Amino acid sequence: MKDIVSLIQVSEDYVRDVIHAFNERGFDALDPKWSGGRPRVISDQVRERICLIARTSPVDWGIAALSTWSLAKLAEHLVARKVVPAVSRETLRRILREGKVSWQTTTTWKASTDPDFIAKMHRVLQLYYVPPADGRVICVDEFGPLNLLPRKGKAWRPRGRPRRLRATYNRYDGVMHMLAALDLATGKIYYRIRQRKRWREFLDLLKALRVRWPGEKLYVVLDNFSPHKHPNVRAWAAANQVELVFLPTYGSWLNWIESEFAALRYFALNGTDHRSHDEQNAAISAYIRWRNARAEPKANFAPDSPIRTWTEYPAKTA
Repeated sequence: MKDIVSLIQVSEDYVRDVIHAFNERGFDALDPKWSGGRPRVISDQVRERICLIARTSPVDWGIAALSTWSLAKLAEHLVARKVVPAVSRETLRRILREGKVSWQTTTTWKASTDPDFIAKMHRVLQLYYVPPADGRVICVDEFGPLNLLPRKGKAWRPRGRPRRLRATYNRYDGVMHMLAALDLATGKIYYRIRQRKRWREFLDLLKALRVRWPGEKLYVVLDNFSPHKHPNVRAWAAANQVELVFLPTYGSWLNWIESEFAALRYFALNGTDHRSHDEQNAAISAYIRWRNARAEPKANFAPDSPIRTWTEYPAKTA
């Protein structure tokens, strides 16, 4: 008896009750009798209301001194409004988590002023959803500037021992720029790194793409960066079976290559501290080779996005 009490850290009475129950009912006595726990004190309707209030601003409730809620201030407000008689911060945290309300950083949104936004967007989406039979769709953009500086990142490390990067640095070697193209048919990225990103560098990229696929028309999706619209670029494209498909103003998020740039930044640059452009360019090159070896055709652009049903540009985007 004493050995069991010491091993599982319970009282002698509890051990005695278990032994008696086992002698009477056998192994059935060891099955846990789940009862579902204590019933919820806060109803589902109140929980939903808490989540709705958490998504508002304190200013909406006449609290001019606050611009956002902390858990403690939100709990105080809920009690003052008699939404609940009392609630702890941990209970409030669980309610918000279950209601899919999370603590997020505020982001910005630049609304488009393009009067032809919907038409241009539908043109781009059509190329994504139904690639033309007479050619291929290429998404082109510039990435950078590529500075030489320590970049914050995340990595698995022993608790309390983050990787350290230098905090001070000098920019003696200037910047470089990456001009890249994403082929939707294969999912592969083709790129070049140059010291500048003028129309000349952009036209050289287009010429390289033209040589790569000589018998196909190229539908190049790109933003409204001025070198993209240079007369020499337009004239060459018109003469070489290259259609420049411009995105709507402030609609760069429609360019599929933007998501690839985010991955490039996360996996190849974040957490690094390259001391030369050759070293940094080699890291980018290694990532692109690794990525292209695993590339697959690109399909289903933003399948669950409300942009699929837009018939006019929304006045406010949340």
